[in-house]
Amino acid sequence: MNNLKERVTIYEVAKASGVSLATVSRVINNASTVKEETKNKVLSVINKLGYKPSGLAQALAKNKTTDIGVIIPSANYVYISNILNGITEVCKNRGFTVSLHTTAHSREDASICLERVIKSHVDGVIAFDDELNKEDFEFIQSYSVPVLAINNEITGSKSASISFGYEALFKKVIKDYFIKGDKDMTFLHVHNAGRLLRRIENSFINTCLESDKHYSIVNCDDSYTRTYSDFMEIFKQKRKMYIIAYRDSIAAAALNAATDSGLSVPEDVEVLSIIGTKYSSILRPQISAMHIDMQEVGRRSVYMLIDLIEERLHEKQYKFESTYVKRDSTKY
Repeated sequence: MNNLKERVTIYEVAKASGVSLATVSRVINNASTVKEETKNKVLSVINKLGYKPSGLAQALAKNKTTDIGVIIPSANYVYISNILNGITEVCKNRGFTVSLHTTAHSREDASICLERVIKSHVDGVIAFDDELNKEDFEFIQSYSVPVLAINNEITGSKSASISFGYEALFKKVIKDYFIKGDKDMTFLHVHNAGRLLRRIENSFINTCLESDKHYSIVNCDDSYTRTYSDFMEIFKQKRKMYIIAYRDSIAAAALNAATDSGLSVPEDVEVLSIIGTKYSSILRPQISAMHIDMQEVGRRSVYMLIDLIEERLHEKQYKFESTYVKRDSTKY
């Protein structure tokens, strides 16, 4: 990626010319409202810098942009799909097109994806990938591409971020259960589930240690079928559990295995889903869950990116706090 040639952007042309982005756009679109002297100055800078107009430059005169690159780990997860729905909803209303880039569960693949986005000359990027870190976002900023990072906390002249607040409330839910509940807690660790789950798992472990409570970590596959099968075996030996799963389908696998094993929910087995979606309330019994409106996350990410592109975003960090929705799968 270090061999990529940095592209000259409309922002640099505007700065070097001493004019606004809109003025540069009008020159590119050959608008008659630009003074000849200003037009010649801008064209001179364009030639000097070797600037090639992007869709954004041509669309600014029409008060809309063209292409936003979206990086996500997978569209198969409901909460990711909800974010994507929010993004596409606003983009459609505002005249944007979306180019979607998905990554595998590796830093290398995420970096390659990031390079592909830059080469595509999008006008802005929304990136939600747990494998990308601050160094990766610093790299993309060097290409002067406005970027909105979800599930990261970064800021810069061309960057902003949305973060999630799960840990504090999650810790409170656990501690409240320690006061009232009667079961040891089990956290389901899913390999390659990302940095968000690792943060929550660390919070779980630290809270149990602080409270001097026994706990266990169980490795499970990111699969309903295999998790269900595993818990059918587990419940042959262990008949009392409080299970914490990172999303609804994994929670449902444990819950269904419990009821199919003749156990009662929540008397024998309690289940909590960290990233709750609509399926928490559709399943029977309904699953207690932590909740953030992921569709609203998607909407806000586009609005923030638009303001970032137009250089009028003042608050560059926004945090969505989770809520705890108690349903039938837990006692408290």
